[in-house]
Amino acid sequence: MTGIWTEIGDRVLVGRYRFYDQDIVAVLGGDEALVVDTRSTPRQARELLDDLGTQGIGRVGLVVNTHGHHDHAFGNSVFRPAVIWGHERCATMIRDGGERQRALATAELPLLAAELAEVVLDPPDRTFAERVTLDLGGRRIDLDYLGRGHTDNDIVVRIPDADVLCAGDLLENGAPPYFGDGFPIDWPVTVEALLGLVGERTVVVPGHGDPAGRAFVESSLAAFRAIATLAARIHAGELSLEEATRIAPYPADAAGEPLERALAQLRGELDAPPAPA
Repeated sequence: MTGIWTEIGDRVLVGRYRFYDQDIVAVLGGDEALVVDTRSTPRQARELLDDLGTQGIGRVGLVVNTHGHHDHAFGNSVFRPAVIWGHERCATMIRDGGERQRALATAELPLLAAELAEVVLDPPDRTFAERVTLDLGGRRIDLDYLGRGHTDNDIVVRIPDADVLCAGDLLENGAPPYFGDGFPIDWPVTVEALLGLVGERTVVVPGHGDPAGRAFVESSLAAFRAIATLAARIHAGELSLEEATRIAPYPADAAGEPLERALAQLRGELDAPPAPA
């Protein structure tokens, strides 16, 4: 199941994969390429490399993980000896939480169990805390951590000379984002900072779904703000969870998770120290 590839900017291609409706971005610079995210399994990563070859892309010298979830980073080892960049907590998420992710993904996707068993957990070997600029054959690539959102380690990847921004799973187009590891109270502030990096002509590539523009970011931000506001009202006793679910910006069957996660954050549960072993 190969991806459908489109050039969205000067030497910037996005591959759309039916599995998870995922977007993978490749950037060419000099005699090498940078790839944003590596998919879920070694087989999927090898398929990605084959697809890159059909697009005339040879050596992948740099890889960026937008965050540490399995569908964005479990193909990392296939891309070695490329240098892999990510936020410092992305490396922690893969190193310390990778086996838990493998188990959860195997339970959710039993048909991929054998492939997931082959995954070599391979965290980024180059990490940063706030911002770093990479040189891709003389081409500038900016990596920015803007705050917590989908996880505690989401970053955005900017290609300034092509006016392209890769948002990872801070944004998802066509379906509600996954909030299971998210920070819904922080998420609006993070996406507001992201919006500050988006111009009128910027192509914004979400982790999943159609690439879009500024209006898409604005509508996503409105939904995140609505969830945070509704959760604050529940927390204050002004609304019930059931009432908030009915007026949330997501379908009723998808609204419970973000509201409950936001309530957990408001209660301080997401920042609590781990329980003693």
